[in-house]
Amino acid sequence: MSSMLAGCVHPITMITETAPQRSQAHLIQKKVAYVMTDADRDLEVITPGGSGDRVSYYPYRDLEKSIRDALRAVYRDVVVLRTAGDAKANEAAGVSLVFAPRIKTDSSSSSLISWPPTSFTAEVSCVVTDAAGAEVTHVRATGNGTAEFGEFKGDFGLAARRAATRLTSQLSSEIRRNEKLR
Repeated sequence: MSSMLAGCVHPITMITETAPQRSQAHLIQKKVAYVMTDADRDLEVITPGGSGDRVSYYPYRDLEKSIRDALRAVYRDVVVLRTAGDAKANEAAGVSLVFAPRIKTDSSSSSLISWPPTSFTAEVSCVVTDAAGAEVTHVRATGNGTAEFGEFKGDFGLAARRAATRLTSQLSSEIRRNEKLR
């Protein structure tokens, strides 16, 4: 058995408090949706921490607000869908674009004596379709966060939250830049 498997697993969260600026005057006047299933929300991920320990978290549950905030910084109205494939319901609801996020994360730590990750990466890639389900484009954003041992002060998910904050900001910027998403 490797030492990686022998270490403890510590729960952290990636939930952020900040959101990208939302300027009513610059919003695209569309109603969009993102897809987040219960299975997505219940997906637990375990990645490396320090000193041979690991951290566990729920990336979809933790980043759902961040994804919604990134979309709300660009569009007039944002709703959540439990499934992606209901074109009639999308059209009836007035949804013009549907974002289907896939999230990848990783963490590590340079510390040999403490378990919280000192480095964290979160990536979201979205296939974007129209209301009928035809693919329009893809958008991708990555956030990296770091935290040093002296900064934690009981805030063990600090690097993860910093990564999530950068991811949210980059996602709204990438959406704004993409001409197909206007």
